[in-house]
Amino acid sequence: MNNCAAGETFAGGRPASARSQSWPQNPKRVTRRLLGEPEALAPTSNRKTPQEGHDISSMEGRAKRGKNQKQQQKTMNESDQWQQPRAFGALDWASEKHSVIIVDQAGKVSEQFEIEHSALGWKKFREKLQPYGSIPFAIETSQGAAVEQLLEAGMIVYPLNPKSAQAYRERKAPSGAKDDWLDAWSFADALRVDGQGWKPLRPEGPLIKELRLLCRDEVSLIEQRTAFINQLRHALAEYYPAALEAFEDWTSVSAWMFLQRFPSPELLAQAGKRQWQKFLHSRRLWGSDQGPRRMEIFAHATEFAGSPPTVKAKSLLALSLVQMLFAIEKQLALYRQRIEALFARHPDHDLFGSLPGAGAKIAPRLLSEIGDDRERFGGEAQNLQCLGGTAPVTKRSGKQRKYWPVHQRWACDKHLRHAIHLFAEQSLSRCVWANIYYQHHRQKNQSHANTIRRLGHRWLKIIHKMWIDRTPYNAELHHRNQLQHGSWIFQLNQS
Repeated sequence: MNNCAAGETFAGGRPASARSQSWPQNPKRVTRRLLGEPEALAPTSNRKTPQEGHDISSMEGRAKRGKNQKQQQKTMNESDQWQQPRAFGALDWASEKHSVIIVDQAGKVSEQFEIEHSALGWKKFREKLQPYGSIPFAIETSQGAAVEQLLEAGMIVYPLNPKSAQAYRERKAPSGAKDDWLDAWSFADALRVDGQGWKPLRPEGPLIKELRLLCRDEVSLIEQRTAFINQLRHALAEYYPAALEAFEDWTSVSAWMFLQRFPSPELLAQAGKRQWQKFLHSRRLWGSDQGPRRMEIFAHATEFAGSPPTVKAKSLLALSLVQMLFAIEKQLALYRQRIEALFARHPDHDLFGSLPGAGAKIAPRLLSEIGDDRERFGGEAQNLQCLGGTAPVTKRSGKQRKYWPVHQRWACDKHLRHAIHLFAEQSLSRCVWANIYYQHHRQKNQSHANTIRRLGHRWLKIIHKMWIDRTPYNAELHHRNQLQHGSWIFQLNQS
């Protein structure tokens, strides 16, 4: 999608070609040539079969692959049909009020009004838009209450990426001016001019939508739990270092219960060794050598601790944080029950559940972010890889080219990127080829995050194939395909 208007003048004309441009007044000072004419694209040369076989192609080769005649005819038909809408709308949304602008086919503003984010406001919106019927509408988001109201009103919603929205805004106002009405007008006019190449927001089923919201809210609660744990560790470092030394994992409920039972070094010393042993055995924390090690730490807990005022203040903070952690953990258990129930009801449950290492937590997240609309990615795994943030970003300037991993792809679905990162990590201990692939790139001095992103890139291609064919993951079949195509991963294993 072309998000800039560098090729158009204000009057709508095209810039003159390089050969028709006039020379400067003083040719002696000219130290550079005129702009060259754009060169015709050279035909793509025949490439060798990649190491992974015919079904694996490189990013560059796919970018060079031209559209076939059927796709070109489809694009031309969509361009012709795009002139049928009588009007194009845009909504600049906010928390309390929304600015709405409607433009006709010529780009002239026909409606301009503001509504409140309330029942009366959206009723006014439907009354104003009733004469236009169902028309295309642009908005700078793909989710939320405003999007749901537009869909309920029968509008064809076209979400705008914030970067694209900024480019369209600057096209209308190069000075950098910003206003709600300017945003709405630039979005509506961009939809009128370039909308034939955009993808409308397709309504989703209630099950997949609820599952996605639950998974994202669960991740938000986990992030809040992590924030509370960091505060708790900081407080313990000030007044109770022995507790930090005795328990490494502070996401464990046993560590929180220890603070409830012994909130300060003095109370721990007063309880005595019998109470320490009783607590460790009741929570199954004794182990082979962990029990004696913790007993030794408890015996010297009072030797290095905070001052009495610090202990009194920070122990109260620690107990407060522990109570909030227990509350969040209780809610997380309810979320997991609800997510597991919805995931079990979805037809793709067995498909995503077969992924090695996905488990009951990651598999629902992958399903909720990818969805169940098989036409969403146009049959191309590359589109899914771009959405997940694993696809390479190519920069070209003349003869210079920069390939991934020059920098990470940021314009992507952050929730899907996080889910595929976690899944790729978990697959290391459950897939032989995944572990070989990981170790190979780590030996090439690649970072852990970079290598996991590469592994996730391969997993998304596999997931897309499974998702399109509606077949669960089969480790033996995948292994045979890799051997048949001469995968370099198993060549490393044999060597």
